[in-house]
Formats: sequence, C-alpha cells, structure tokens
Amino acid sequence: MKTYEFAIIASGLDPAADDFESRFFEAGCDDATISFQRGVTIVDFAREAASIDEAIASAVDDVVRAGAVIERIEPDPLVSLSDIAARASLSRAAASNYGKALRGKNFPTPVARVTSDSPLWQWADVSRWLYLNHKAPREVMVEARAIRAANEALRADPSKIGERIRRSISELEDAS
Repeated sequence: MKTYEFAIIASGLDPAADDFESRFFEAGCDDATISFQRGVTIVDFAREAASIDEAIASAVDDVVRAGAVIERIEPDPLVSLSDIAARASLSRAAASNYGKALRGKNFPTPVARVTSDSPLWQWADVSRWLYLNHKAPREVMVEARAIRAANEALRADPSKIGERIRRSISELEDAS
C-alpha cells in the first residue's frame, strides 16, 4: 500500500464546537490533520490505500460521515511554472522553457491569466504531457487526473460522492 497526500476542503461545521476535531477522528479521519483557515475546514490527508481513487473516495466518505460538506479536493488543479517544476521535480528553468515553448512540442496552453506574466496551466493536462514526453512518471499523471476526476464528480452530483468518485476515477484509469 502507498500513502497518498491530498487535502479535502470542506464547510458546514462550526470550528468552535467542542466536538469539531473529534467528529473527524471518529468518522475515520485519524490519518488527517484538521485545520480551519480562511473560512473553510481543511482536512489534510496522508492516507494509505491500494490506489489514489480508493484513498480519495474513502477520505471523502469519512469527511461526509463527520458531517462536513465537501467543497473540493486539492492540490489545486491550476499551476504556475514554479508549481510545475516542484510537482514534477524539474528545474524552474526547464519548466519555464516548456511553458514558453522553447523546448518540447505541443506543451499545453495556459488556461488562466494567459496574457499575464504569470499564466496558469491545468495540472492534469501538464502532467499528461510530461508523462508522454518522459519527463515525469505515470504516477504523477494518474494522481493529477484522479484529483480532477474527483472534483468533476463532486460538481456533477454531490450526493453519493464516494461512489461517483470511484466510478469516475476507475473510468479514467481504464482510459489511460
């Protein structure tokens, strides 16, 4: 089993309540750090599981069981060149060269702040490009795509979240 690290951003619980942290622990989040920042609850997991989809889906089930409403799963899907370098263990210069189309062909185009000095890319697309161009291991791509699939499942139908995430990620694995 591998340990997968991700955070679930949630709302709906009072952080001042006496049972705030114990609710998460009793629901199965004993492998997470719970904090409250900027108006949301952050449940930061280091979850052992057979696969990323099982880690995310079981964590989602546990957070819902604690009574929280899940807003999204992170790490953030939008990345800067610095983020790309850090997540893929590349030098900042290499990431910059890919982003500016100075090296490598068909690097994904930015999806936000395109005309600024600090554009943002969709991490799942970048990780796939990096994997296909032998710049990152398959696992990096699978994890990025799993987070994206989980967030898409959350947006599509918040009921039966864990089930939808498992199905979405399973379909993703079959396709990659």
